[in-house]
Amino acid sequence: MSSNSTDIEKKSLEAHVELCAERYEQLEHKLTTLDQRVAKIETGIDDIKEAIGRSSIGQSKQLIAIGTTLMGVGVTAIIGLLVHLINK
Repeated sequence: MSSNSTDIEKKSLEAHVELCAERYEQLEHKLTTLDQRVAKIETGIDDIKEAIGRSSIGQSKQLIAIGTTLMGVGVTAIIGLLVHLINK
Protein backbone atom coordinates (compact mmCIF):
# COMPACT_ATOMS: atom_id res chain seq x y z
CA MET A 1 0.00 0.00 0.00
CA SER A 2 1.52 3.32 -1.00
CA SER A 3 1.33 6.50 1.01
CA ASN A 4 -0.70 8.10 -1.83
CA SER A 5 -3.51 5.62 -1.35
CA THR A 6 -3.67 6.29 2.38
CA ASP A 7 -3.66 10.06 1.76
CA ILE A 8 -6.53 9.67 -0.71
CA GLU A 9 -8.38 7.44 1.74
CA LYS A 10 -8.03 10.05 4.49
CA LYS A 11 -9.69 12.64 2.28
CA SER A 12 -12.38 10.51 0.63
CA LEU A 13 -14.57 7.83 2.19
CA GLU A 14 -15.57 6.64 -1.29
CA ALA A 15 -11.90 6.09 -2.23
CA HIS A 16 -11.36 4.22 1.04
CA VAL A 17 -14.34 1.96 0.35
CA GLU A 18 -13.14 1.25 -3.21
CA LEU A 19 -9.59 0.48 -2.09
CA CYS A 20 -10.85 -1.78 0.71
CA ALA A 21 -13.03 -3.65 -1.79
CA GLU A 22 -9.99 -4.21 -4.01
CA ARG A 23 -7.93 -5.34 -1.02
CA TYR A 24 -10.60 -7.80 0.09
CA GLU A 25 -10.94 -9.12 -3.46
CA GLN A 26 -7.17 -9.73 -3.61
CA LEU A 27 -7.23 -11.39 -0.18
CA GLU A 28 -10.11 -13.63 -1.23
CA HIS A 29 -8.25 -14.62 -4.40
CA LYS A 30 -5.12 -15.44 -2.40
CA LEU A 31 -7.13 -17.47 0.13
CA THR A 32 -8.86 -19.39 -2.65
CA THR A 33 -5.52 -20.14 -4.27
CA LEU A 34 -4.07 -21.20 -0.93
CA ASP A 35 -7.07 -23.43 -0.25
CA GLN A 36 -6.63 -25.13 -3.64
CA ARG A 37 -2.93 -25.70 -2.97
CA VAL A 38 -3.63 -27.18 0.47
CA ALA A 39 -6.24 -29.48 -1.07
CA LYS A 40 -3.67 -30.71 -3.61
CA ILE A 41 -1.17 -31.33 -0.81
CA GLU A 42 -3.80 -33.27 1.19
CA THR A 43 -4.58 -35.40 -1.87
CA GLY A 44 -0.88 -36.08 -2.39
CA ILE A 45 -0.43 -37.10 1.25
CA ASP A 46 -3.44 -39.42 1.03
CA ASP A 47 -1.98 -41.01 -2.12
CA ILE A 48 1.37 -41.52 -0.38
CA LYS A 49 -0.34 -43.10 2.65
CA GLU A 50 -2.25 -45.50 0.41
CA ALA A 51 0.90 -46.44 -1.50
CA ILE A 52 2.76 -47.12 1.75
CA GLY A 53 -0.14 -49.22 2.98
CA ARG A 54 -0.22 -51.28 -0.20
CA SER A 55 3.55 -51.67 -0.10
CA SER A 56 3.49 -52.84 3.52
CA ILE A 57 0.80 -55.43 2.80
CA GLY A 58 2.74 -56.74 -0.20
CA GLN A 59 5.95 -56.99 1.80
CA SER A 60 4.18 -58.82 4.63
CA LYS A 61 2.77 -61.37 2.20
CA GLN A 62 6.21 -61.87 0.69
CA LEU A 63 7.80 -62.41 4.11
CA ILE A 64 5.09 -64.91 5.07
CA ALA A 65 5.61 -66.82 1.80
CA ILE A 66 9.40 -66.88 2.25
CA GLY A 67 9.07 -67.97 5.89
CA THR A 68 6.64 -70.73 5.01
CA THR A 69 8.94 -71.98 2.24
CA LEU A 70 11.97 -71.99 4.52
CA MET A 71 10.05 -73.85 7.24
CA GLY A 72 8.90 -76.41 4.67
CA VAL A 73 12.46 -76.92 3.45
CA GLY A 74 13.67 -77.26 7.05
CA VAL A 75 11.02 -79.82 7.96
CA THR A 76 11.74 -81.76 4.76
CA ALA A 77 15.47 -81.78 5.54
CA ILE A 78 14.85 -83.01 9.09
CA ILE A 79 12.55 -85.78 7.87
CA GLY A 80 15.12 -86.72 5.22
CA LEU A 81 17.87 -86.92 7.84
CA LEU A 82 15.68 -88.99 10.17
CA VAL A 83 14.81 -91.42 7.37
CA HIS A 84 18.47 -91.66 6.43
CA LEU A 85 19.46 -92.37 10.06
CA ILE A 86 16.69 -94.94 10.50
CA ASN A 87 17.68 -96.81 7.30
CA LYS A 88 21.33 -97.13 8.37
